[in-house]
Formats: sequence, structure tokens, C-alpha cells
Amino acid sequence: MPGISMRYIVDDVDAAVEFYTRHLGFSVALHPAPSFAILTRDGFRLLVSGTTGPGGASQTMPDGRKPEPGGWNRIQIEVADLEAEVTALRQAGARFRNEIVQGMGGKQILLDDPAGNPIELFEAPKR
Repeated sequence: MPGISMRYIVDDVDAAVEFYTRHLGFSVALHPAPSFAILTRDGFRLLVSGTTGPGGASQTMPDGRKPEPGGWNRIQIEVADLEAEVTALRQAGARFRNEIVQGMGGKQILLDDPAGNPIELFEAPKR
């Protein structure tokens, strides 16, 4: 699968798969092991890797640091109606880091996946 992907480290791969497929329109492209899955949406690939397992994503670095979920780098998903998406996700029990922010480039909010990795939901300005 050549191309560009983003990897998120997650506490529970199955919970991440459920969250992204149920709430954000992703599909499972591959789920070969309990500690890894590839999810796709609109040509984008999101690799979800557990904090344990045989793959390189969970391995301790030479300086002792260990990959963990919940940083600030994020994927951005554009939506047509941000308020409606936020309402539906809140009703489903989703957690947000902030409230909707209106800027020059549009509106956005940061949604956390089950492991605390952020997803930016973005609505472009109406033209």
C-alpha cells in the first residue's frame, strides 16, 4: 500500500477501530493482529497501533522513551455542518478538548479518540 499514512498510538486497537468506523466514516482495510489495524477514508490511511505488540510502533526508543497516545499532532476531517457533527458525537459520549473555535479559515474543534489522540473536525467558511 504505497502512499502517505498517519499512525496513532492507541491503548486499545479494537476501541479505536470501533470509534473511527462508527463515528467518523472510516473503513477497516486491514486488521491482521490485535495490536494493529489500517483504517481508510477518502484515500487517507490511518494506522492504529497498540502500545504493546511485535511491531516497531510500540518499541522503546534507545533513550528509554516509549511511544504513547494523546499528543497534539492530529488528523483533520472536514465536515459540512460542524455543529451537527459535534451534537451527534456528544450524544454518543465522545470527548472534546475544547469548544468550537471560529477563525478566519473556518470553524474547528478537537475531538479525542478513545486513547486521547486528537482529531480536528473542521468546517470551511461558506462561500
